[in-house]
Amino acid sequence: MMGMMSAFKVATWNVNSLRVRLPHVLSWLASAKPDVLALQEIKMLEADFPYDAIREAGYVAAVSGQKTYNGVAVLSRQASSDLLTDIPDLDDHQRRVLGVTIGSVRLLNLYVPNGESVESEKFKYKLNWLTKLDLFLKNELKKYPQLIVLGDFNIAPAEIDVHDPKRWEGQVLFSTPERQAFQALLQVGFSDCFRQLSPDEKSYSWWDYRMNAYKRNMGLRIDHVLASKPLSLLCEQCYIDQSPRSWERPSDHAPVVAEFALR
Repeated sequence: MMGMMSAFKVATWNVNSLRVRLPHVLSWLASAKPDVLALQEIKMLEADFPYDAIREAGYVAAVSGQKTYNGVAVLSRQASSDLLTDIPDLDDHQRRVLGVTIGSVRLLNLYVPNGESVESEKFKYKLNWLTKLDLFLKNELKKYPQLIVLGDFNIAPAEIDVHDPKRWEGQVLFSTPERQAFQALLQVGFSDCFRQLSPDEKSYSWWDYRMNAYKRNMGLRIDHVLASKPLSLLCEQCYIDQSPRSWERPSDHAPVVAEFALR
């Protein structure tokens, strides 16, 4: 039976501009060697994407780009298929979604809207976006039992995911409606891989550039790898690699990595 198992290592990273962070991405790919890396906020059009550099690193790229803002890409060792760049019924011209199939696994890379502030129209938009995502994922799970939804969700699910819950209570990223939306996503049929394996660990994936937040570890865990129930049982590791956050000119996010023993 052991011969049938193969390790499948996936990661998600909001790079906050691939133009600026390409050297970081290439360096991290070389050391971490994931099978798949989902990127958010690449902030460039497909035409400007560094396909050659990514190919030289041993990866192929699927890209849904946008100038200056948003944009998502999936880098994988083996070619992906069945690209999806829009969620049905979600009228969103921003490039925030990229679905691909790699081997027996379906991946959905998401850059969930930030929401700006709980009083804003953008916040209503975020909650509506998440509701439409729920409906979409219910159907996707019927089609793809091995489904991973990963990316920057812009939601810290629980108090343990926030450095100072009292200060963040009611704020965007940690408000009750957002946290309820995250729980609703899990109830569709997913497990939060990090929390499943580390129920008591206080670790963060994002630290504001201001207030020396990274050095003071004033962070939030808003980047997630969710796996469909059958796949979550095969998840052997899930961790946040904080090291790139300490590099020169870093993204404000760190990569989150999950390893699955695929059958």
